[in-house]
Amino acid sequence: MKIGIIGYGKMGRMVEQEATAAGHEVSFTTSSENDAWGKADVLIEFTHPEAIIPNLHRALDLGIPMVTGTTGWNQHLEEIEALVKSKEGSFLHASNFSIGVNIFFEINRQLAHIMASQRAYRVHIEETHHTEKKDSPSGTAITAANGILESQIFLSKWALDHSKDHDADILPIRSHRLPDVPGKHIVKYESSIDSISLTHEAKSRKGFAQGAILAAEWLSKRKGVFTMKDILSFNR
Repeated sequence: MKIGIIGYGKMGRMVEQEATAAGHEVSFTTSSENDAWGKADVLIEFTHPEAIIPNLHRALDLGIPMVTGTTGWNQHLEEIEALVKSKEGSFLHASNFSIGVNIFFEINRQLAHIMASQRAYRVHIEETHHTEKKDSPSGTAITAANGILESQIFLSKWALDHSKDHDADILPIRSHRLPDVPGKHIVKYESSIDSISLTHEAKSRKGFAQGAILAAEWLSKRKGVFTMKDILSFNR
């Protein structure tokens, strides 16, 4: 495929490297020119929340599928789904493209369902990333939190909270920023007698880039709005 890369930070450069290694052609990296976009078979986007809707409009107008790993824009999801449907376009979004993280998400949902009746346990999430990561908590932590909230109906919402004395109906997320950490996420259930932990720790950004390329390959043959759950058949 000919892949256009929108956003050329660390993730964009890693996508370029892994796409070339997989035998794809990178047709451009971070171009504002429509003629450059038009030469791509699929777009992979890692930018910032404010750019999602303008970038998607351009992609849909050109009839090019777009994959995004940008987070922080989910309040516009219904608007985006309607836009893609009206244009008969192709759009895939994920807070994290790592295959391991998406398996972590699925196990997290199943564990939350099991733990829903175990009121002796309190749950919290901890996430650690590199100091250059701007959003806090991470999109991955928010996805994990939402997976827990689906089953744990006695919790009303998640909140960024490092205290030990949060309200009983709050799912706390504790964020840490340290040098050279690709990403670590822990979901922990604790009672007075024991604890249960579910952990995913990335060793490099390579898994994120390879997952984004897998998503682009998969999306190129489909119409609609999708997530990694569709690729990994978790929706079946």
